[in-house]
Amino acid sequence: MKNSIIKINENDNVAIALFDIKKGSAVNESIIALDDIPQAHKIALSDIEKGGEIRRYGVIIGYAKDLIKKGSWINEKMLDLPESPALDNLEWGKDINTNTPMPKRRYWYGYKNKDNYAGTRNILGIVTTVQCAAGVVKVAVEEIKRTLLPLYENVDDVIAITHPYGCGVAINAREAKIPIRAVANLIKHPNFGGEIMVVGLGCEKLTFDRILDKSLITKENTLLLQDYKGRDAMVKAIVDMARIKLENLNKRKREKLDLSDLIIGMQCGGSDAFSGITANPAAGYAADLLVKGGATVLFSEVTEVRDAVNLLSRRCVSKEIADKLSSEMKWYDKYLEDGGVDRDANPTPGNKQGGLANIVEKAMGSVAKSGKSPIVEVLSPAERPTKKGLIFAATPASDIVCGPSQAASGITLQVFMTGRGTPYGLEIAPVIKVSSRDELKEHWFDLIDISAGAIAKGEKSIEEVGEEIFNFILDVASGEKKPYSDVYGFHNDMCIFNPAPIT
Repeated sequence: MKNSIIKINENDNVAIALFDIKKGSAVNESIIALDDIPQAHKIALSDIEKGGEIRRYGVIIGYAKDLIKKGSWINEKMLDLPESPALDNLEWGKDINTNTPMPKRRYWYGYKNKDNYAGTRNILGIVTTVQCAAGVVKVAVEEIKRTLLPLYENVDDVIAITHPYGCGVAINAREAKIPIRAVANLIKHPNFGGEIMVVGLGCEKLTFDRILDKSLITKENTLLLQDYKGRDAMVKAIVDMARIKLENLNKRKREKLDLSDLIIGMQCGGSDAFSGITANPAAGYAADLLVKGGATVLFSEVTEVRDAVNLLSRRCVSKEIADKLSSEMKWYDKYLEDGGVDRDANPTPGNKQGGLANIVEKAMGSVAKSGKSPIVEVLSPAERPTKKGLIFAATPASDIVCGPSQAASGITLQVFMTGRGTPYGLEIAPVIKVSSRDELKEHWFDLIDISAGAIAKGEKSIEEVGEEIFNFILDVASGEKKPYSDVYGFHNDMCIFNPAPIT
């Protein structure tokens, strides 16, 4: 009989459908499907009484609202959400795994920086202080790309880092530190090679002194559009400043570097029920290879680890780190509560169509992308790391906010796992797409870089796909290959996280 379901843990009382299962079909020797069960959705492996536990990944993902018969389709409408794990007195240091795999490749080719991680790209980044300046800067960037960039063969690109912050905001509000920190750290991104170029309007609240050291606020690094007479003068000022920066960047060359100079991010979006058993654990294996070799790997998305926080804390190497993890979870719980929602506001309609019943099930699959390495640091949103290794960077789960938050923390490449599919990308750093199913790769053959679907079919192991992801990361980081998001220029806006009031 052809295998049609996947059970993850021996204690699970549900399994997911490997493909669409028709009502009346024999799932195995003892189970007949009582309903049509869509691919990736859950089937009951035994009768589950009203109020009974529903287990996947060996954990309780919910409680049955009514009796569920063996062979029934289980969807999001049939579960009550369990309580989230308590955040006080979290255990730490109990699951410190140093027996992670050693990578076969120990170097890559990147752009060395003096006091930062190395760049995977050599980019001139022009950062705005306020959205009001965005239009002019974008026009200037197009002019620079057309007239100047072709003259500097060692420079990969010129990009405008615009964002919806800077004015019309409560600049001194308590949580304004988060978007201000994000802008300040984006200016120092490793892919910009230490070249600073910041453009403001002249009347905004986010002034240069809030995002730059005093010594860096010079006419060589900053300009205000209101100081120039007319459109042509503004654009010319930006182009003239860019010319000097491009000359400096053009002197940079790729060089052979250790993995310790590499910092990448792990993110997932448009997840389905396969994500936690194919794409995410394969990416987690790649993360373990990177960390073992000395690289730094960030994983994120607070609501997508909240229900596994008790498992993650056990991987924290100190009480201080576990306490910081707890503190970030508490902050976000309060943030959601103030907005009148809870953590289960996270799953999207697409997540549910892909078989994810609630945030608990989603979280158990999401954390798999962190691998098994010890957690050496926890960052608040947009903070820069001070350690090397596996780091939890607290960010929202929203793809288009998590990515910029990780970029502010310094990632120079991102690996993005998806089950439903998204053309998401970042202009500041390459984004590698990994699909959880072969069907998605076949459908989006020129958008998905790697499929992990063979794991579900038993055709490849997690380790084999993890090695494939690891090697592709180093090839892309070294400039030898381009992910599809860069080939087609599919790049999202820089949506920085702003929990502070807008006035």
